[in-house]
Amino acid sequence: MSDVSPARVAADADVLAADLFVDGDARAALDHARSHSWVDLVASEHLLDDAEAVIAALADPALAADWRERVEDEAVLVDHPAGDQPALAAAYAGDAAHVLTYDESMRSARTGMELKGRVNVSVKAPDAFAQLFDPAKLYPTVVGGEYTGPDRDPRE
Repeated sequence: MSDVSPARVAADADVLAADLFVDGDARAALDHARSHSWVDLVASEHLLDDAEAVIAALADPALAADWRERVEDEAVLVDHPAGDQPALAAAYAGDAAHVLTYDESMRSARTGMELKGRVNVSVKAPDAFAQLFDPAKLYPTVVGGEYTGPDRDPRE
């Protein structure tokens, strides 16, 4: 297993779509990445394909294409084999310590045991991540020095 970064997060397609449409848990969780230049959202083409399809189905293809263009500019893009679960595979390929998903089966104790020893990743619901992720405690380890707060506007 490779070393993972506690400042890297992958979000499943359901979380990415919820972030776009709803001012709720998904947005609060992903705002950690958007608000801090040293926190990265990790994604892959497969993951973005899934999220774009969800967004297009819920809204329209133009919005989905605009969303994808923006995310491709902001995320750390990685490659992984087709057929892998996109968020887990993106986390693994991108050395992300966190996967956000609404899929209860991915967050189950059984899945956690199956992942243990193969992938060093924590799978959480967006609300749990938003509450537990503490940039002030993480900053000295990841960046060094004293945390001065967010350095980007998450709405830009």
